[in-house]
Amino acid sequence: MGTVGQTYKNRAWLAVAVLALALLAGCAQSVDPIERLGRKAAQRVGSHGPSGTGQSAARGPQPAYRRWGLADPLPPAPQPPARPPAARTAGPALPPVVHRVRTTDKVVFLTYDDGAERDPRFVDLVRELRLPVSMFLTDSVVGPGYAHFARLQAVGASIQNHTLDHPALRGLPYVGQRAEICGQQDKLRSRFGLRPRLFRPPYGTYDPTTLRAAADCGISTVVLWRASMEGGELTYVKGENRLRPGDIVSVASGEWTDPTLRERTVRLLREIQARGLTVGRLEDYL
Repeated sequence: MGTVGQTYKNRAWLAVAVLALALLAGCAQSVDPIERLGRKAAQRVGSHGPSGTGQSAARGPQPAYRRWGLADPLPPAPQPPARPPAARTAGPALPPVVHRVRTTDKVVFLTYDDGAERDPRFVDLVRELRLPVSMFLTDSVVGPGYAHFARLQAVGASIQNHTLDHPALRGLPYVGQRAEICGQQDKLRSRFGLRPRLFRPPYGTYDPTTLRAAADCGISTVVLWRASMEGGELTYVKGENRLRPGDIVSVASGEWTDPTLRERTVRLLREIQARGLTVGRLEDYL
């Protein structure tokens, strides 16, 4: 009986000890509510993402157009015409000057001047949205930044001519105008392996000498614009104050920090969508 009694005593003490440990564990957990809240917050971040948007990781990333602040994806541009519409020329063997493309396709064309602003996220925007943009570059403005535009070219942007030094060409002698245009043709060929066929004169000013020099440098079309965006607002050179099919839009490049080039582009894309339009590749229509 002594052995049996001792066994009962040992079991009782063991039960008491287990109960005490359980109570202590419960007390230790209950006295630290901050720690418990921290664990719950960590679980919420893990399941909804650090941005707090409530999107589960299991649902995958947002579509590219939503990441860039668009409500809907850009519709694909229609198949370009087999033969681009003819534009009027100023004379035999002279390139035409265009403000807009003569087309009924619901497209507009995005062009960027100079090359002063080199935001790496703009490259991401062009790549992710597959924007067919045209970059008119000035050598003295781009300076050491050609690598940025090589990245843009690699994701689909086209590289075009905007002179070596950005002078107002109208009134300059033929030799000076030819040097500005042909010099940038040579520069872009050495940088990108091509000679552009589109040219935009600085400030949109030109004269018959400009057209003759451009033709002699291998330019097929002189490109101006009907709409332009500086800061965050669209202005129009002629005609209706709204975007229309075939419009060429010039997006000014500068050293602005607010809004950035990509932010101005997103605002422009929203306006394009609001008009029932999309973005086409200018080179396919000229």
